[in-house]
Amino acid sequence: MSDLVVYGSPVSPFGRKVEATLIEKGIDYDFEAMSFIEPTEEFLTISPLRRIPIIRDRSVGTEGAQGTIADSSAICGFIEKKHPEPALYPADSYQYGRALFIEEYSDANLAPIAGGGIFRSIFFSLMQGKEPDVEAARKAWHEKLPPMLTYLDSQIEGEFFFGGQVTVADISVTCTLMQAMLVAEIDLSPWPKLAAHMEMMRQRDSIAEPYEKAEQFIRNALPERISLA
Repeated sequence: MSDLVVYGSPVSPFGRKVEATLIEKGIDYDFEAMSFIEPTEEFLTISPLRRIPIIRDRSVGTEGAQGTIADSSAICGFIEKKHPEPALYPADSYQYGRALFIEEYSDANLAPIAGGGIFRSIFFSLMQGKEPDVEAARKAWHEKLPPMLTYLDSQIEGEFFFGGQVTVADISVTCTLMQAMLVAEIDLSPWPKLAAHMEMMRQRDSIAEPYEKAEQFIRNALPERISLA
């Protein structure tokens, strides 16, 4: 049994962000499925935000809220402090701040469109026994995402967002955009730096392994991705 256990779902981009951080650092961890849709008493105890993921450090506490941290950004910061090598946050103070901003931009702005506007419109509708809301997904893709993708494309320096090393910014953006890719055909060719970045990041074990679990789950309900053209 590992010191760290992640509670959540492979379908959550924020959960995959945390898993990617752990995998990049080579940290063993356990995973326990937990849903906010049908919250258990345990979930309500350890997740004050009523969201996933949550992490528990068993070296701190094994029951109740003791030893737990909620919110993916807080969790990733905790992991970095507990296991500083290899670093996933830039050493330079300015780039450190910028990496935090890109992470927040992804979580607070990109995720509601890629996840809420595209993924939920398609997959949550299926889970409710309805037809996928393809029009809502198309509107999100064609009207709301392009300015965000243009901005992110402009921020990439070389292979990564900052200085030749993978950071929490790269992980966050990749996991968020791949949420839309779970259910829809996404063409990033108008944003060549971002497209190359995504292709490179998708090959990393830290991204590919958690994503494969999500892919298996989604394909059971949605065998083929939906075109948003």
